[in-house]
Amino acid sequence: MIDQIITYLEQKAREFGADNSNEVVKDYVLRRNIKPEAFQTGGAYFGFIHPEEEPSGPYHDFSFVVFPSSPGDEDAKYWVVCLGIGSLGFKNDFELATYPGVRRLFQSIMKEEDSFCKTDFSDIETSLPKFFLQNEKIVSIRKTLDTYKKVLPACQIIEKPQIDEHGDIIENESIDYLVGFLAAYAKLRNWASNDRHRKAIAESISKIKRPIETLSRDDIKNVLLQRKYLIMEGAPGTGKTRMAHLLAQDLNVQTFFTQFHAETSYSDFIWGIRPKLNAENIAYEEVKGKFVEALEYALQNSDENILLIIDEINRANLSNILGPIFYLFEYQRTNSDIKIEITPDLKLSTLPDNFYVVATMNTADRSLAVVDFALRRRFAWLTFYPMSIPRRDLPNGYKFYKKDFERFDDIFKWYASSNELNLQPGQAYFIARDDGEMKNRITYELFPLIKEYLQEGLLLPAKEEFNAYFQNRIGKSLVE
Repeated sequence: MIDQIITYLEQKAREFGADNSNEVVKDYVLRRNIKPEAFQTGGAYFGFIHPEEEPSGPYHDFSFVVFPSSPGDEDAKYWVVCLGIGSLGFKNDFELATYPGVRRLFQSIMKEEDSFCKTDFSDIETSLPKFFLQNEKIVSIRKTLDTYKKVLPACQIIEKPQIDEHGDIIENESIDYLVGFLAAYAKLRNWASNDRHRKAIAESISKIKRPIETLSRDDIKNVLLQRKYLIMEGAPGTGKTRMAHLLAQDLNVQTFFTQFHAETSYSDFIWGIRPKLNAENIAYEEVKGKFVEALEYALQNSDENILLIIDEINRANLSNILGPIFYLFEYQRTNSDIKIEITPDLKLSTLPDNFYVVATMNTADRSLAVVDFALRRRFAWLTFYPMSIPRRDLPNGYKFYKKDFERFDDIFKWYASSNELNLQPGQAYFIARDDGEMKNRITYELFPLIKEYLQEGLLLPAKEEFNAYFQNRIGKSLVE
């Protein structure tokens, strides 16, 4: 049965573009250490390794590896499919191993249970964690895994493949995972040489790929109703401010809006005094900020819900702006003997039940103030990522330039660190009325943005990918 699986996977490898027929130039070397003694001593496996490696013995670099259970052990019902690294470490693939996209690719195709994915694929010193090695499902192959435990960055336990009464492989979830892991390995090795190969790889990966977790408009509304104070963070163009206004429409609330900037102060947002410029004598007048305006309206109209929208909340010094009212943003507080003075005539121990706050925060601007942990505890947080938006959500007369968006998305997903993902331009950058407007947006907005990132030392591994994109799309190079 194992031989049948190997033959089946070789056929799939050809569908993905791999050529193993030429003795001089190959796309992979097939390893099959599945003799009976290998199962007895521990070490049975089969897989595809780097084409420069030898047919036997220790090897280097990334490999597609399967650890089967012994065919003679009826109680052993599980296998493990892995992205492996040869016990000799890296020779050609170290740079590849440092790309975050490799980890993201394999992490995206693994189940939430019975799996393990390292945080750093270039790490060949850290072992598989105990929770994985001690999984009862893989008792029969634990000795084998213990031998290779430092060089298995991505592992998935699957049920042993099945053969029907005619001797044919039953195509089920286990086969999908074997083929999906092989397809991911094919993508790593760039086996595809035409659209047919690329389509076969993409379809096999999509069969086992975890759905991307997205929050619907209703989900966000429910979070706001439950938590009352919400911050939506993300890169520019991801729809944060737009969503804040959509929430106001959905909830049919009275809306108050303000935008923070570097000079925003306590007196601007909450309450203060300022001189009367036209007064004959020196005099001062009371100034109510948007917070007090919204709060007083909420207190005077208890039958209405009030929403205060704070755009770009992290552009100002929040400790100075919020001052003592920071204490009031505790959504679970119901009673308190402590009253906070908001204005000379207004003191509160809790904010009214009909008072809601939604704030937006730009994660791409590295010059902005850091949000302290106390604020994080008092607000619910939702992160907005760039995503392809459905056509029905587009403004009239506009279209979404999906190919440009996907090219940016691919580059960021493959090369960007976790922090650099916060810099990815959102979907709004890729909405335009026509090709000319989109080309201008790339030329005068996206091109300077990426150039600035690179000049600041960000996304440097992606430099040539971005340069190739801009040269082909607008005829401009990132290097003068």
